[in-house]
Amino acid sequence: MISSSVAPLVRLGVFILLTSSILAAQTAPDSSEVWSYHFQFTGIQQFHGDFTAPYSGLNSLKSSAENPLSVTSTLYFGRRLWTGGEAYADPELSGGSGFSSTRGVAGFPNGEVYRVDDPSPKVIMARMFLRQTISLDTNGSEPIEADQNQLAGTVSPSRLTITLGKFSLTDIFDDNAYSHDARTQFMNWALWSPAAWDYAADTHGYDWGAAFELHRPDWILNFAAVLEPTTANGPDFDHNIHDAYSLNAEIVKPYAILPLRGKIHVIAFYNRARMGNYLQSIEQAAAAGTTPDVTSTREYSAKYGFAATLEQPISKSAGVFSRFSWDDGKTETWAFTEVDRSFHAGVLADGEAWNRAEDHVGLAYDVNALSQDHSDYLAAGGYGFLIGDGKLNYGLEQIIEAFYNAKVSPSFWLTLDNQAIINPGYNKDRGPLVNAFAVRGHVEM
Repeated sequence: MISSSVAPLVRLGVFILLTSSILAAQTAPDSSEVWSYHFQFTGIQQFHGDFTAPYSGLNSLKSSAENPLSVTSTLYFGRRLWTGGEAYADPELSGGSGFSSTRGVAGFPNGEVYRVDDPSPKVIMARMFLRQTISLDTNGSEPIEADQNQLAGTVSPSRLTITLGKFSLTDIFDDNAYSHDARTQFMNWALWSPAAWDYAADTHGYDWGAAFELHRPDWILNFAAVLEPTTANGPDFDHNIHDAYSLNAEIVKPYAILPLRGKIHVIAFYNRARMGNYLQSIEQAAAAGTTPDVTSTREYSAKYGFAATLEQPISKSAGVFSRFSWDDGKTETWAFTEVDRSFHAGVLADGEAWNRAEDHVGLAYDVNALSQDHSDYLAAGGYGFLIGDGKLNYGLEQIIEAFYNAKVSPSFWLTLDNQAIINPGYNKDRGPLVNAFAVRGHVEM
């Protein structure tokens, strides 16, 4: 049931979509595909061995060997409703878990698991949204290929796209060609998205809201306003939209320094939610002689930050990418992962050189850091929702991921992956090196 505070937004959004469909009647995309059906299944088996850890806390990566299995399966349904108007619904099954109930590493090594304790399979409606495309120029068109949540047709190079409903911010923002899909590319959380972008979402990574994409031939401008969870890593949304919301903006600009054109993405975000403050919790605990608890200081407050992504083809079969992200690090991590500064760079190539053009090989390096307040909080024994060893010998968390993804059949891919994790949870006393190995099977049709 939709909350009464959200219902006016839904009615307004439906009005906008209906009105824009009338405005777009003469210039909307070609309707060559009316229905869309797609399917994916991804299973990931991971393993890490024993490692040295003189102490552990509630959110520590277990120092004994682990071999968890995770699975996700998604159906993608799409329907063209009217000229330029489309509806999508994606029921999704997920089950299994990551290492240590998905705790202990900020750059977590499995992008297909979420921050939940219950590993039993469950079905959710991952996405359910309406999309309206309004052509802004009748001169020229470009093709849109059939894909998940995408109906085949043609669109104007100059257009406005409005999305209303339940979706993920990562569906629209930071669409990096080389590292954006944990089902087929890099698996680490900090590599498929800007790690310090604390993007609003429920426990499974989805949210309710509205998004606007303005496409011009030489640039793209994206904006989205969505809800925030009621608690950190929570499944429910705060419908007090006066005090709790997330605003996200992105500009995408192609450039041509090399013969092959690259892109730069810049994201700015502003989140408001009932978040706790690290420094306040430390001061409260010092006065009371207790361990700091950031949840005891929760009040409506703001978090802001930015991210920049570079993607550059270096040949027809290979490309490099890099991201830097930053947030202010004052309030508790709320929805994504416990990273306040992050940088990574990597390369992705296909196997054309050895006659395996649909295989892919990737190598990337990532380094994550915390703000001073955040690291002081963990060192004093505090816990976030993802990391916390009871104390902290702070060091940069570093990750090197390498994988080979082989196309075994027309619909099945098999991946071998290794991630070397240095200072898991920013703690030089644990490991300090943990190797996480994985086998990933992926079906897509």
